[in-house]
Amino acid sequence: MTCVYITIDTEYSSGLVRDLSAAGRKDNFARSVTCQTPDGPAGITHKLDLFERYGIRAVFFVDPMPALVWGVAAIEDVVAPILEAGQDVQLHCHTEWLALAGEANPLSSKRTGQNLFDFFLEEQTEILDYARRTLVAAGAPKPVAFRAGNYGADDNTLRALASLDLAYDTSHCPALSTGASRISLGPQVRDPIEHEGVIEVPVGSIATLGKGQRHAQITALSLFEMRAAIRHARDSGRESFTLVTHSFELINRRKLAINHIVRRRFEGLCKSLSTMKGVSTGTYRDDPPRVAAHTASTPLPANPLRTGHRYAEQLVSNTLYGAL
Repeated sequence: MTCVYITIDTEYSSGLVRDLSAAGRKDNFARSVTCQTPDGPAGITHKLDLFERYGIRAVFFVDPMPALVWGVAAIEDVVAPILEAGQDVQLHCHTEWLALAGEANPLSSKRTGQNLFDFFLEEQTEILDYARRTLVAAGAPKPVAFRAGNYGADDNTLRALASLDLAYDTSHCPALSTGASRISLGPQVRDPIEHEGVIEVPVGSIATLGKGQRHAQITALSLFEMRAAIRHARDSGRESFTLVTHSFELINRRKLAINHIVRRRFEGLCKSLSTMKGVSTGTYRDDPPRVAAHTASTPLPANPLRTGHRYAEQLVSNTLYGAL
């Protein structure tokens, strides 16, 4: 049985902050978390409804850093519906909020940075300790797993997590070897592995025609590719496969318009997982990942038909709905 982790990075957007007022917070919440549109919500409440309908278990990585500017109640509004739906809440962290926090910056140095790896080990530990305590203060159980905002972690991040008793990290994205993550694991590491005191759970990927990899994100792969990737993981004997999405990925946030192509893709994924044999969905709370017997499994091979289908679908999606 292969366990599929549907992971949702759930966050206010620092890039959409127009001011630090209550009205500004409300607007950001509507655009980034609940995703309220004239055609109804397409954010976390919509996803929670789909999960209930299809019997899907999922992991919401919630960023508590906006509490620096809007207080813990802003995070309670995010956490409460997830827990009420019986889903898993784990820890996420965007350090961009430190620049907005001013004197509320929890670092003794008051330094700011775009990613966790911009900070020394002691500073990362301070940041993550603040984030963990704030998430719990907002009503979440003590987290055991973490993903860095922008995948912006390094080995010091993992050492800090281990010192704070967070046993799992999922910031390593093998397909984005030139991206933000600076964890010292190569693109060939695609299965859970012990590293720097934690279990690192890589984001899933598929092979590309150019002999690279493409990450398993709802906006990056077609439903055709996601189904094939999960079946390949199952048929290859892999114990787990991680998919990534965000609270806001089913809409264009600036236009507040639903992207119907991506929304149909996401619902199709949930429907497929509900009936796919040999596959289950899981959480870090109830079904934590295990270190793989081997960590060099092969991704789903590239296929011109699947790739061409994605190119065509993405072209239509971008033309009709624009960027997130």
